Parts: sequence; C-alpha cells; structure tokens
Amino acid sequence: MEIVDIVKKHAPITSEQIAEMLNLARPTIRSDLSILVSLEYIDAKPKVGYFPGSRRMAEGEIKSGLMEIKVGDIHSAPIIVRETTTIHDAVVTLFLENVGHLIVTDEDGKLVGIVSRKDMLKVTLGNAAASTMPVSFIMTRGANVVTVSPEDSVLDAARKIIAHQVDSLPVVIPAESGLDGEVRVVGRISKTNIIRTLLDLLSPE
Repeated sequence: MEIVDIVKKHAPITSEQIAEMLNLARPTIRSDLSILVSLEYIDAKPKVGYFPGSRRMAEGEIKSGLMEIKVGDIHSAPIIVRETTTIHDAVVTLFLENVGHLIVTDEDGKLVGIVSRKDMLKVTLGNAAASTMPVSFIMTRGANVVTVSPEDSVLDAARKIIAHQVDSLPVVIPAESGLDGEVRVVGRISKTNIIRTLLDLLSPE
C-alpha cells in the first residue's frame, strides 16, 4: 500500500524512484508494481512513469484484514532438508520445489538453520568438490534466522520479508524440549502466500 501512496503523492514517478523511496532494489518491487497495475490501483505509461489508477483502494480495510489474518491461516508446508544433506541433493530439492530457500532441521524437526540459492551458488561455482559437503557447512545458523509464529499477523510477516529482503520465512512454535531458543518448524510463509491473500482481500468475489 506504500507504493500506492507514493504514486499518488509523486506522480509521474519511475519504478527506480519508487524503489529508492522504499529503500529497496528495483527487482524487489517489480511483481508488486505489476499486480497493482493489473488491479488498476496504479497506471503505467511508457517512458513517463506511474500514475494513480482508476480504482480506489480501501486502505484501512486492507490493512485491517492483513492484521486480522494470522500466519497460521495461510502458511504452506515447509521445504525441509537435514543438516547432513549434501549440497548437491539440496540444489536438486531447491529446483524441484521451485523455492529460493530450504529450511534445515534436525531429526526432531527443530530449526537449526536455513540455506539459500545464493549460499549454494557461492560455494559450488568453480568448486566441484563442494557438492558433497553437507549443508550445515554453509547454512545460516538458527539463532540468526528470521522466523514468524502461526499467531503473528500476515502484515507482520510481510514487513519482515521486506525488511530482510527474503522470499520466505520459517513458521515455528516452541519445541517440546522447553529449552530456551529451541523451536520446531511447522510451516513456511512466502511472498506468494501473502500476495494471494492480498488478492483475496481486494477481490473477495
């Protein structure tokens, strides 16, 4: 909704200028711009920029809806690998599941880390032996992984995804062990989940 506000205040405005105002990279907002244009909340003119569209957005209602809907209502199944999974097998899983990140858990389903497409590209380019390494060598460790709980609002999840510039977040609950910091993975919330929810709010029919 920030994009719509920016376009209203600064039209005509380019995608580069919008991204700069949001402190984001232009590719990050490309899909959001396309959706807003298709829904007629903003309009685009070649070589000129973006203008307010013909459709008015009930911003308060949309924001309220995203605050009321919980992550647990819309998250999808997590795409999980174990710490001992080789980088080769992780890459295969990444492409078969068409995701940008894989969640790494132990045998009890407790979160131990997350590994991204970028992590695997960095280690495998020019290093054929890297494919047999376990993902635990390159993953971001659990304490540094950004997560959400099923009780968090979709709006909070969206803010975290944008702030940390990631495609998805693990959805976690406290582990049965009761130990501080140990969490069990129960799902995954992605930009796709959130955009689908937004479209449902905009076009309930």
